[in-house]
Amino acid sequence: MKKKDFVSIRDWATDELNEALAAARAIKADPAKYSRRLEGKALAMLLEKPSLRTRVTFDVGIHQLGGFSLCLTKAEINLGKREAVSDVAKNLERMVQGIMIRTFSHENVQKMAEYASIPVINGLTDFSHPCQAMADYLTILEVKGRFRDLKIAYIGDGNNVAHSLIFGAVRFGAHLAVASPKGYEPNPEVVRWAEEHSGDAGSKLEIVEDPVAAAEEADVIYTDVWASMGLESQAAERRQIFHSYQVNDALVRHAKADYIFMHCLPAHRGEEVSGSVIDSNHSVVFQQAENRLHAQKAILLELMG
Repeated sequence: MKKKDFVSIRDWATDELNEALAAARAIKADPAKYSRRLEGKALAMLLEKPSLRTRVTFDVGIHQLGGFSLCLTKAEINLGKREAVSDVAKNLERMVQGIMIRTFSHENVQKMAEYASIPVINGLTDFSHPCQAMADYLTILEVKGRFRDLKIAYIGDGNNVAHSLIFGAVRFGAHLAVASPKGYEPNPEVVRWAEEHSGDAGSKLEIVEDPVAAAEEADVIYTDVWASMGLESQAAERRQIFHSYQVNDALVRHAKADYIFMHCLPAHRGEEVSGSVIDSNHSVVFQQAENRLHAQKAILLELMG
């Protein structure tokens, strides 16, 4: 049964997510086979936050599937201020066949999905980043070949990326250890949901304060910026709070010898990660970035095909 929207990973069942990853791998292996699947279909891209990977991968992705995109910035839209979210939804559903939103408020994406009769894709909110997590798990599957019996260590701010990694770990049955300073842990509601559903696929979630404990015997080390977009005014304060959470040579020595390093990018070398780690042979950050394209093409086909 086809899904209507992709607002959060937790909205899709494990088998649906696995099918999407399988489709992404097939598309990546033979993109020409899918080049006309969305012929003539339009994707409206609502970008209220600056974007490199999200904009390029959705734009290229819909074109490679035979469709086309329209980019609408905050100046044109300004959801909930210039125009009500419901009105934007009701306009766009009569003009395009899909909507992708990259914005601040998760509630606006939920409202858009509620009011629009066409598919809505969450390109990023302050609460979650599901398309990124799908690319992340696609990369782990490519490199490690499995999710079960793997330990993923996320080191840093319990932000939107951490939330979607948690949702994915629960659905795919992975072991995820999140290390954050006190007061910067993932949203308690996300953790409660994970604990309630951890038995579904055999996942394990640990929330710890010690980055070494999270990194110990990890197969994957993941980090993100300390001050996410919109929190730039806190950057100096967060550098002081997070300084011991840098992923560097000393920390990764606690991981397995064949660990991989992941980062959703953009990266700040010398802050959340040292150059020696992100530029090492363990780093898969650009494979991870490329996989945004393939994972999102699979989502577009599922929703708009």
